[in-house]
Amino acid sequence: MATASALIRGGPLAPSLSGIVFFTDVQGGVQVCISVRGLPNFKPATGNQAPIGPHGFHIHQFGNCEVGDPNDPFKAAGEHWNPDNQPHGNHAGDFPVLFSNGGRALMCFFTNRFRVRDIIGKAVIIHQNPDDYRSQPAGNAGKRLACGVIRLVK
Repeated sequence: MATASALIRGGPLAPSLSGIVFFTDVQGGVQVCISVRGLPNFKPATGNQAPIGPHGFHIHQFGNCEVGDPNDPFKAAGEHWNPDNQPHGNHAGDFPVLFSNGGRALMCFFTNRFRVRDIIGKAVIIHQNPDDYRSQPAGNAGKRLACGVIRLVK
């Protein structure tokens, strides 16, 4: 049973965001557990502005957490990881949203869409807005707040 982890670090839009994600092979799939702090608190949508939170949470194509443009960071991580070319909402890298509770979020869930070996070297991204699980190709989850590269735990 393999285990991988990703240390989450906030970028210029959420510098205090930090945490860890663990991916553990279990019978029939992978258990994913995340613990983060420093998430922005929820702000409802106003006018034509999207809400802040709940926060989109995904695996992205490339394990590259370079900030790049500080106003639109972490673009080098690519798009949502989608190895079987599914429409958005059914990407293997589409995860449940994170709810900020005074800046903290703790969550575990099960997925049968991949094994740990399949995601080594990919990135985990936390977004500013909730994923709508419908918009193509990536769910309109807004700017990227934090990034971490998935590495095998030995």
